Amino acid sequence: MRTIVVIPARYGSSRLACKVLAKETRKYLVQHTYERALCAARVCEVVIATDDERVMEACRQFGAPCVMTSPDHQSGTDRIAEVAAKRNCQIVVNVQADEPEIDPAYIDRVAQLLEDNPNMQMATLLAPFETAADIANPNIVKCVTDANGRALYFSRSPIPYDRQTAGVGDISGYRRHLGIYAYRRDFLKVFTALSPSPLEQCEKLEQLRALENGFSILTATVEKALDGVDTPEQYAAFVKRYK
Repeated sequence: MRTIVVIPARYGSSRLACKVLAKETRKYLVQHTYERALCAARVCEVVIATDDERVMEACRQFGAPCVMTSPDHQSGTDRIAEVAAKRNCQIVVNVQADEPEIDPAYIDRVAQLLEDNPNMQMATLLAPFETAADIANPNIVKCVTDANGRALYFSRSPIPYDRQTAGVGDISGYRRHLGIYAYRRDFLKVFTALSPSPLEQCEKLEQLRALENGFSILTATVEKALDGVDTPEQYAAFVKRYK
């Protein structure tokens, strides 16, 4: 089954301006992510999708295929769908551009979920929490699933709510969502044609659109979360680890 990775790379960022082109390591941030994705064993192609010529030029410099997409897209998923529609593939993995330390095995794992489950249209990954403070952090998305690993809900609030402790209980019972998705290519067209849903708009979580429209999201839990780069502090920490 032919699998590709599409990395949506938007130039603008509210918390870290033009972060995908940050280069204190002598490599662009998006370049680190691209090179990690190339190491995934199940992936046939890795392509970057952008709407900015500056990102396009940076990709030319380090030899990555980059597609200029419509500036009217409202999300990275819309950008991915445009690229995937013109590619020969069955599975499309969405890897965020600000994930310079992503484990290639995670890319393989999320793609394998769709390979092994032909009735599923969308898959993602979860990881254990390390601290109760992270569970309470609204910037870290939580997920609860059924017994078969299908997502029941995603939220910025702590879920499940532990009544005995008036909030967060044993942290082993919580899962954080990782921002990596696998889609069947044909499903991307269906998904992006749907209007933003009420829960999606409330939580600001695009994946809720799929659940609200009756689609299932299959999950698997991996060993640990690898934080992306959203702030100057996180980028400085990444640079320090890299050097």
